[in-house]
Amino acid sequence: MLPPGGFVLGTFIARRARWIVVIGVGITLIAALVGAGTLNALSLNRFEAPGSESMRVRDALAEEYGTGSPNIALLVTARDGTVDGAKAAAAGARLTRELAEHPGVGDAWSYWTRGAPATLRGADGRQALVLAHAPGDANQVRRELLPGLVAEFTRTGDVVRVEVGGGDEVFRQTMERARQDFLRAELVILPLVLLLLWWVYRRLSAALVTVGIGLFAVLGSLALLRGVVAFTDISTFASNIALVMGIGLGVDYGLFVIFRFREELRRGAEVPEAVARTVRGAGRTVVFSGVTVAASLSVLLAFPFPFLSSFAYAGVAVVLAAVSGATVLLPAALALLGRRVERRGPVRPEAAGFWFTTATRVMRRPLLLGGAALAVLLLLGSPFLGVRFGLPDDRVLPASAPARQMYDQVRDSFTVEESDAVQVVAPAGSGGSVGAYAAELSAIEGVVRVDSAAGSYADGHRVTSPSGVSYDAEDGTGTRLAVMPSSTRLEADATGLVRDVRAVPAPFAVEVGGYPAELTDYRDGVTDRLPLVAGLIVAVTFVVLFLMTGSVVAPLKASVLNVLSLSVMFGALVFVFQDGHLSGLLGFTPTGVIEPSIPILMFCIAYGLSMDYEVFLLSRIKEEYDRSGDPIGSVPRGIARSAPLVTAAAAILAVSFAGYATGDVVFLKQLGVGMALAVIVDATLIRGVLVPAFMRLAGRGNWWAPGPLRRLHRRIGLTERPAPTPATADPPATADPPATAPPAAAAPDPAPAPVE
Repeated sequence: MLPPGGFVLGTFIARRARWIVVIGVGITLIAALVGAGTLNALSLNRFEAPGSESMRVRDALAEEYGTGSPNIALLVTARDGTVDGAKAAAAGARLTRELAEHPGVGDAWSYWTRGAPATLRGADGRQALVLAHAPGDANQVRRELLPGLVAEFTRTGDVVRVEVGGGDEVFRQTMERARQDFLRAELVILPLVLLLLWWVYRRLSAALVTVGIGLFAVLGSLALLRGVVAFTDISTFASNIALVMGIGLGVDYGLFVIFRFREELRRGAEVPEAVARTVRGAGRTVVFSGVTVAASLSVLLAFPFPFLSSFAYAGVAVVLAAVSGATVLLPAALALLGRRVERRGPVRPEAAGFWFTTATRVMRRPLLLGGAALAVLLLLGSPFLGVRFGLPDDRVLPASAPARQMYDQVRDSFTVEESDAVQVVAPAGSGGSVGAYAAELSAIEGVVRVDSAAGSYADGHRVTSPSGVSYDAEDGTGTRLAVMPSSTRLEADATGLVRDVRAVPAPFAVEVGGYPAELTDYRDGVTDRLPLVAGLIVAVTFVVLFLMTGSVVAPLKASVLNVLSLSVMFGALVFVFQDGHLSGLLGFTPTGVIEPSIPILMFCIAYGLSMDYEVFLLSRIKEEYDRSGDPIGSVPRGIARSAPLVTAAAAILAVSFAGYATGDVVFLKQLGVGMALAVIVDATLIRGVLVPAFMRLAGRGNWWAPGPLRRLHRRIGLTERPAPTPATADPPATADPPATAPPAAAAPDPAPAPVE
């Protein structure tokens, strides 16, 4: 049992409100200055799995062969005639030399320097490719090299037109577009959120301080991340998550605290007393909620990938800032505003409200109505059974993006994407066995050609003699092979292609890499850890909710219902973004697969936010149960007190997420559509129907725990002992309600009728 520390803290805040607000404004300004530097300190990341086979191949190619998978591509289009014309050929060769000599580029080759291979020439002869490998990490290539290189080599002359692409350029443009989309969305969303908050509160002052808490959460989290980047890499995308979650949690917590403050004022408490009681009650719930959200996101640290672990750091930073703002700064502001935040006009009695009536009706027919809601959720989530995880490409960008326009032409004109070749390194391979192995590789379905030191092979036979291009290691102890897949095979089953290459028996030790293998290893690394992450997130939130409620049933119920709501989100991802329904309306090109890391990120965010609402709901139901001991009647009363808040928060959060569906980048569209749908379903079908139905069926079992765990909860449970309350307030809640009957002093409200 905790002492009534929340009451003491609330009293202190009420007495020092002006100073706390002044200090809070100062901290916000400092956080803004520090946070501005954070954006430049964040890192760019590739889809790669540290320590994997493909990463060892990348290192070997760079160290032993002086090359690597091409990450820069120039599409050269002849203005007149074909790329084999004298002028076009001279221009292409000159362009290749110029690119090879550009600072930061390690190796470059082209149609005109490799003996005119058909894989580097377009079907109509008007286009050809120049490929290059630029060593270095994503920051070096995308931030330092590509901006200047793209500006220099994007050109239109009398002989040829040149467009710049490559894997790193695609994702450089993706990050830039994502940043622009977020900023543009926030410029629209913030005024809209303010308007919705005013509509909910009917008070501009309450709406302004709620938005202020959201901004404090955003700036505070960016400032905290500035310290984290001194020790580890944080993805630039983490700043976008800090932005959307900061506003979302700020709104959620602001609504909860202000609703509770108004409730205390209506009960007759004076402003200082109302602040103290709000911090004691709502503050505790906000802390529980924050711990739950932070725990949900912190499990991303289980992934050994900087791209995903970045969101764990960002999520924890956002929660720390949002909880601090909601439990300290916001109560101080309310102490200064006082009754100016009260709602104008009469307040409808809870027993006459929509949510009380709905919950009561559901609890009269829990099997019928709960079963119907469950069927709807399962139907909406069923498309996820057909999910196909795959690899991202340039189509994450809109059709107007320069890199996307270039690759649309490559898809139309080239049967092979040589920049996506599978690279095979043989540390000790040599002699005639290289040719035999290359022949075996060339017989794989979807492989157009295999280049090696023994020549080029297709369909199991050598088609050209050695071209003069070196495929041997610089020290002469090994060799490499380049497996060229068809565009059709690469698009349909890149992972299967990599596995087929790895499955071919080799006469010597080999390792397989290249861009398809890097993405495959990353995807496998993500999906292999999914069971671990899912287990961790359920276990951590179970512990937090047990400490809050003392029940083992309530946390299990919450986890099951959250998974149901998230299944709808994943069903929508497959139905819309994998299968392409509504692609015209949303403005994207479906690829038939889902990149796995974005759904994982969405799962952790949505699970945390769903638990956020669950904590709000359970806290009010538990209060009513502790007060009355009535396991049935406490449910509609608790829902009536929390559901309007949850509905308002969900509506505002859904609008915020939906704004990102208007962005240009497919990843953001997925985040916007999926999260908005998850929030809406959670606040309606889950909290409005399935929660009361389940709790009606479980009855007093909702709060059950085995004897040892009950005793453990009495010793370490985070139940708050009530502070002294004024005579006009409700009777204090008991820590451990009677097991069989309500307290004699409390007359329970009418309970729902028996189950029909």
